[in-house]
Amino acid sequence: MGAQLLPLFPLSVVLLPATPLPLHIFEDRYKEMMGDVMPVHGEFGIVLAKEDGIVNVGCTATVDRVFRRYPDGRLDLLAVGHRRFQVLSLDEEKAYLRAAVEFFNDEEASDVPAGLRRKAIAAYERLREVEKPEIIIEPKLEGPQLSFQLAQFIADSDKRQTLLALRSEVERLEFLVNVLPDYTLQRERITLAKRVAPLNGHPKQVAGL
Repeated sequence: MGAQLLPLFPLSVVLLPATPLPLHIFEDRYKEMMGDVMPVHGEFGIVLAKEDGIVNVGCTATVDRVFRRYPDGRLDLLAVGHRRFQVLSLDEEKAYLRAAVEFFNDEEASDVPAGLRRKAIAAYERLREVEKPEIIIEPKLEGPQLSFQLAQFIADSDKRQTLLALRSEVERLEFLVNVLPDYTLQRERITLAKRVAPLNGHPKQVAGL
């Protein structure tokens, strides 16, 4: 597919296809971007921003719904991931960054073993129980790219970026089966620590004082 200019939104998160991303738009350049893409239901690209620049593999998004419009032009909205792309070159003519990109998909549609799919779904369900997320896109369990939806509760940007770049559904599901158990245990410990922390360090009340 030929290259085309795509508005870019560098963030400290990695968006995956068919997963949600709540956004608060407050910078003037991104207000301008939304003013350009929303009227035409256009796509914009989410790319991971690091200290030394942006990662060159990202995911396009469209605005699914607007929760709130502020008088000063700020927006609270929900974006949803769509297509993966690779950045070929950058364009800085507008206030916001744009890029010539090349879209890509999986290299081949290989059959996914039923057992692997079941293991990945079970690992996803366990993480979902721990995170108890407010925003969920229910996975299409028979979809060709189920792996992305099963990863929607992973907050680790490096793990999400690895998954985004893989071009095989089998490899992505195997990746999830390998990393989700330890990741879920880690998240469970963090959740427990947050729940217990307020109980520590507070002196008990003494009757009569």
